[in-house]
Amino acid sequence: MNPRQIEAFRTVIVTGGITAAAQALNVTQPAVTRLIQDLQYALGLPLFVKRGARLVPTNEALSLYREVERQFVGLERIENAARNLREGRAGSLRVAALPAFNVGFLPRVVGHYLAQKPGLEIALYGSISSQVVDWVTSGFCELGFAQMPLDFPGIDIEMLPPVAQVAVLPTGHRLAEKAELEPEDFSGEPFVSLEQSTQLRYRIDALFSAHRVTRLTRIETPLSMIACGLVAAGAGVAVVDPFTAAEYRGRGIEIRPLRPAVVFDMAIIWGGGRFRSAAALDFAERVRTAVRDFADQEAE
Repeated sequence: MNPRQIEAFRTVIVTGGITAAAQALNVTQPAVTRLIQDLQYALGLPLFVKRGARLVPTNEALSLYREVERQFVGLERIENAARNLREGRAGSLRVAALPAFNVGFLPRVVGHYLAQKPGLEIALYGSISSQVVDWVTSGFCELGFAQMPLDFPGIDIEMLPPVAQVAVLPTGHRLAEKAELEPEDFSGEPFVSLEQSTQLRYRIDALFSAHRVTRLTRIETPLSMIACGLVAAGAGVAVVDPFTAAEYRGRGIEIRPLRPAVVFDMAIIWGGGRFRSAAALDFAERVRTAVRDFADQEAE
């Protein structure tokens, strides 16, 4: 096994095929094929199978790719650091966040921040909270924003200002006449629910159970943005995080506070004991301020 074989393997995974990988590596297709074949022989693992004209990675290949990508990320960070030093740039920052934060809120913070930091480069990634933690603990990202509670080793947690879940209704819905909603208002209402795999689902269910309210759950989805889209289409009402709801304001939904409040706890995630760059610390504080301002606006 040699670095060239690993590079060919990674490129085939990333580009989706031998032809594209050959173009990316500036070599012939037979050369890429041979590198992959030699790697499979060296590892004793089937890495790709043919399905029609397509080359599909096996489960073993995908597992191997995750480890390979971590190594390449490390090399890429070294190359980027050297380039920044050569070119006198202010540096770079990798940030991860869960989808609710990434729908619009965090990209706006990044945009405003970069306008004041013209020498800074930011890479922004999004996924579920557990993946955000993995990216941070592996060193792929310097910091992340995830939903609490989290019980993972190797991380440091700094809580962000709390914000509350909100109810979202189709425009013109009868409940929109109320300034704020209570669990009893949802009795018998068609309800768009978050999936049980989401942490918020348990808190929302607990609220309605405590008030002995039965909802008519028609649809489940793992993402608040999908829930808002379904509500806008008239599929029902929902309870979602306020960051996502704010992005859909005026797009077929109306937003109302929910009482008693269901808190949406967010936190800044750092790699435990890792060095924190000045750029990362400054950006984290900027996000903290933006969340506090958002919470104050929503409270008004």
